[in-house]
Amino acid sequence: MTDRLNKFLATQLGVSRREADDLIRTKHVRINGELAELGARFNEKDAITVKGKPLGDTVAFEYLALHKPVGYVSSRRQQGEWPTLYELLPKDLHHLKPVGRLDKDSSGLIILSNDGDFHYEMTHPKFYKTKQYLVSLNEPLQPLHQQIIADHGIQLEDGPSQLILERADDERKDWTVTMHEGRNRQIRRTFSALGYEVTKLHRTHFGKYTITGLKEGDHKKVGKK
Repeated sequence: MTDRLNKFLATQLGVSRREADDLIRTKHVRINGELAELGARFNEKDAITVKGKPLGDTVAFEYLALHKPVGYVSSRRQQGEWPTLYELLPKDLHHLKPVGRLDKDSSGLIILSNDGDFHYEMTHPKFYKTKQYLVSLNEPLQPLHQQIIADHGIQLEDGPSQLILERADDERKDWTVTMHEGRNRQIRRTFSALGYEVTKLHRTHFGKYTITGLKEGDHKKVGKK
């Protein structure tokens, strides 16, 4: 019985299948000593290496919830003077990768894992994972603008953006925002298109995961949901 090589690499390495294909395309993967090709399949007895290192048969998957404070970037490399979220984690958890991102100026829930399929299922639009945020604006959101965002959406350079908005205060500055996508800085860009500045963006929910009970800067192991 054979299996797809890119799926196996994603599972073993905790990467997406696209990243696994990139490893194959750049000639870092071999099957029984021979360079692998895109679309390759393999048998159980085949020896697979990535950058010269053999892969085992099984891997222990881990899932972690982290409460990211403002001022940390969601990457392995430090960006300028800003630290990465890995400075909040012990070194034995540094092999885990963030599932999606929060920008430096945002806070809240981030899930990390070494399960490539889990990354894919949590971030691909077809799986319809709900994300919820607490958002504050620099000035009250006009009712007409609320209707435009919620009913019609805002056309951004990378496509339309439609958000579910629930008012959190009488001044119309604080909102609970629910979305099913996660494009780069999408919430900030949506409000900016109408002349507003997001002064606070805090993620409280991601799929079935919630930040409840997790203090700023802390993390905890969670199960796959």
